[in-house]
Order: sequence, then structure tokens, then C-alpha cells
Amino acid sequence: MRRGSALEVAEYFAPQRTATEALPEPEPLLKNLTIGVLEVLAGVREVDQLARWFGEDAFRALLTRSNLSARARSARGVPPARPAHRILSTRFSSPADGVVEGVVIVAGPARTRAVAMRLEGWDGRWRATSLGLL
Repeated sequence: MRRGSALEVAEYFAPQRTATEALPEPEPLLKNLTIGVLEVLAGVREVDQLARWFGEDAFRALLTRSNLSARARSARGVPPARPAHRILSTRFSSPADGVVEGVVIVAGPARTRAVAMRLEGWDGRWRATSLGLL
């Protein structure tokens, strides 16, 4: 029976990078995460529902922004309402293997917004490691 060092065991069970060819097409995820993020900020979706698709830093940033949005809605006395958004365009590129950077342009009732995301392949699936909402 072969026993590995603690470092070898930790590396074996740590998150593993995944190459682009082993991952699904990123465009549907970019679109779905964008709608999900906008629903979280509108207060009609729990941020925890998106947790598995985000890296730790991006999730924390979304959670913070969600809390600020909820506080602002509460201060104004505005109840959460499902947003009516329409995706106008999606653009993405791959600066490195297993990495996709994309922008989704979304038209809402009051304004048009851009959502920028960086997806990285980890453990056989895409995860958003960076999120910017303009």
C-alpha cells in the first residue's frame, strides 16, 4: 500500500484546473449568470443559489452588493420586483486555456447595463472568478 505525503494528498484533493476543450460552451453560462446576478440584485433570487458558479472573491463581492441593494430598497420602501431584462449581445474571448472573459449587454426597463465576467475552468466546470456590473 502506497502512502503519499500530506502535500501530495492535499494537491490531489485541491481544485484542479480544467482545459477549455473539456468544458462546455461558455455563452449559455454567461447569459444565465447575468440574469441570475440581476435577479439577486433586484431581491427576487437568493444569492446562495448562484454560489456553486462563483469563486470565493466574486461571490463575496456579489453578496456585498446584494446586501447594499437590499438596504437601499428597504430605505426607499420599494418591494423586490422581478426585473424584465433582455439580452442584447454577448461577447467573449479566451486569453488563456481554461479562461474566458466575457461581456453581456442587457437592456432593462430603465437603462442598459453591461455585465463583465471572467470564467475559469475548475474541476470540470466553469466558475466565475470575477464579476463587474456597470
